Amino acid sequence: MADITDAPRDGFRLSQLLYDARYRSMTIQVIAAILLMLMLVELVDNAVTNLAALGKDIRFSFLWSTSGYDINQRLIPYTSQDTHARAALVGILNTLLVAFLGCILATVIGVLAGVMRLSKNWLVARIMTFYVEAMRNTPLLIWILIVFAVMTEATPQPREFREGGGASMILWDSVAISNRGVFIPKPVWAEGSGLVVAVFLLSIAGIFVLRRFARKQQEQTGKQLPVFWISLGLFFVPALLTFFVMGRPISLEMPELGGFNFTGGVQIRNSFIALWLALALYTSAFIAEIVRSGILAVSKGQTEAAFALGIQPNRTMQLIILPQALRVIVPPLISQYLNLTKNSSLAIAVGYMDVRSTLGGITINQTGRELEGMLLLGIFYLITSLIISAFMNLYNSSVKLKER
Repeated sequence: MADITDAPRDGFRLSQLLYDARYRSMTIQVIAAILLMLMLVELVDNAVTNLAALGKDIRFSFLWSTSGYDINQRLIPYTSQDTHARAALVGILNTLLVAFLGCILATVIGVLAGVMRLSKNWLVARIMTFYVEAMRNTPLLIWILIVFAVMTEATPQPREFREGGGASMILWDSVAISNRGVFIPKPVWAEGSGLVVAVFLLSIAGIFVLRRFARKQQEQTGKQLPVFWISLGLFFVPALLTFFVMGRPISLEMPELGGFNFTGGVQIRNSFIALWLALALYTSAFIAEIVRSGILAVSKGQTEAAFALGIQPNRTMQLIILPQALRVIVPPLISQYLNLTKNSSLAIAVGYMDVRSTLGGITINQTGRELEGMLLLGIFYLITSLIISAFMNLYNSSVKLKER
C-alpha cells in the first residue's frame, strides 16, 4: 500500500505580499504607515529649517522663566513672579473646572429638557422645543457674550448694597450678586475638619454601595429597598454628627461690603459664570435631542406593558426606559462632553483665564514661542479628550445591556 503524503507547499515569495490575500492588507497598512511617517518627518524638518532661518530653535526652556503677569481667578496660589509653567497649570485647572461643572449642569438640564420634550402637555413640549432650537442654532460665542452682558449690566453695583441702596444680599445675607461677580461664603478649616470631610466622602461611597446592593436585591428577590431615604440619611447624618462631635471645626467667612467692593468670602467672577452657563445651556440643547432620540428608540410596547402591570410613570422611566435608552444615549453623549471641553477655549472672549489664555495666549506673546506653546496646548486638549473618552467608555460598558 502506497504511503499518502501531503502535497509539497511552496515557500514564501515576495510576490505574495501583493497578490496573496493573506498578506495584501498588511502590506498596504505598512506602506501607508511608512508614507505617513515620512510626511510627518518632512513637516517637522521643514518647520525646523524655517525656524532656523529666522534665528529660532525648538525648545521648552521658556516654561521655567518668570511669567510676569497676573491671573484674576485661580485655584492654586500664583503670583506674577512664578514661572510660565505655573501659569499654564493655573490655566489648565481653570479649564478643567469650567469643563467639569459645565458637563454636570449640561447633563442635568439636557436630560430634563429631553424628557419634557416628550411630555403630553402641549405647552411644556413646545417650550422645550423652542429652547432646544434656539440654543443649538445660535453660535456659542453669542450666548457667552449675552450671559456676560446680563451678569455685568443687569446686576447692581457693590455700592447699591449699602443701606437704602436698593440692592440686598440673598440666602440669609450670605450671597451677593453684583456686576463684579457673585460673592459666596468661604469655608474656614480648623483642626478636625479633615475628619468631617473624610466621613462625608465615606458616606458618599456608602450611598453608591447601597444603590448597587439594592439593585442586586431587587433583581434577585423583587424587593425594593427605600434607597432614597436611606441615601438621604447617609448624605447628611454621619457628617453632621461628626461635625458637632468635633466641636464645629468648619465655619463660614461671610462676604461683607467694605469700601467700593465686598471683602471676605469667595468671589466668583462674571467671566467664569458667563462661560459656565453658556457652555452648559448650549450643550444641553444637543444632549436633550440625544436623550429624546434614545427614549424614542425604546419600543413603545415596553411602556405599555409597564403601565399594564400598574408601574407608575416615573418608575417606568427609571427602571425600564432609561436603562435601555442609555445604550443609544451614552456614545453621542461622549462627543458632547468633548465638544464642551474644547469649546471652553472661547473663554478668552470674556477674559476668563483658561489654558488658552495663559499658555496659548499671554505666554506665547511674551516668549515668542508660538510653535511650542500651540504644541503643548494641543497635547493638553488631546490628553484631556482621551481621558474623558476612556472614562465614558467604561461607564458605557457598565450600563449596556448584558445579552445571553
